Amino acid sequence: MQTVTDPVEMQTISEKLRLGRQLIGVVMTMGALHEGHISLVKLAREQAGTVILTIFVNPTQFGPNEDFHRYPRPFEQDAALARSAGVDYLFAPEAGAIYPEGFSTAISCSGVSDLLEGEKRPGHFSGVATVVTKLLNITRPHLAVFGEKDAQQLAVIRRVVTDLNIPVKVVAAPTMRESNGLAVSSRNIYLTAGQRESAGAIWRSLQHALDRLAAGETGLKELAEATATMIASESGFRVDYVAFVDEETFMPAERALKGRSYRILAAVFADGIRLIDNACFASPTHIAGEEA
Repeated sequence: MQTVTDPVEMQTISEKLRLGRQLIGVVMTMGALHEGHISLVKLAREQAGTVILTIFVNPTQFGPNEDFHRYPRPFEQDAALARSAGVDYLFAPEAGAIYPEGFSTAISCSGVSDLLEGEKRPGHFSGVATVVTKLLNITRPHLAVFGEKDAQQLAVIRRVVTDLNIPVKVVAAPTMRESNGLAVSSRNIYLTAGQRESAGAIWRSLQHALDRLAAGETGLKELAEATATMIASESGFRVDYVAFVDEETFMPAERALKGRSYRILAAVFADGIRLIDNACFASPTHIAGEEA
């Protein structure tokens, strides 16, 4: 594995790989690697001959009261994990290399980025869209793998790639989970053992909502409210939001229609530590009581 810190050097390497007809896959991370990241690397490896993993804690996607300065940065451990996972190139630039003096460009993506995380974290998705676009331009991959745990982020990236005609295939990877259903996340290290166990209630509540949909319920707004109440009943939990969106448009959805897919998303504070999760439901082609 070769570690690269200079964007121009990384571009040069990628260009040579492309000229050599190598298929390049990229996995973008902020470090603090875990089994979820490794699953993305494995998926990239299945589809590409060369895998680039990026580690960059992006300051522009953190709000003023968020955890940028204390975000875990165990670089040596991350490098060892990347090497053992079969990463070919580790791109780990400093902030000044990505945002040099005089940098003044930002990418915004309206619509899909306006609600939920976009509303709760102003400027977050502009920071994500900008850094992802830069990293795609630097690494020049044929495909980029992102996890479904950050479902709205994935939707924003797909929108940006489509709208800006970026020649890359966006590949979605399933969410990795701990034994109790808690979505694997770098921020899970902030949780105590008790909080970690209790946080499994988020996934159980989302699954309960999907079970009710499968049983024939169609009122998504009411079901989201009931799910929020269920999560909030767990001691030490405070719900930021629970909402359903249409899987294709990512716009808010209040009633399940036949043949459509929906995603329920949740953001929950566990004694101040913010956790997100989501689950997808595909409506049957016929719902009782709905006209054809």
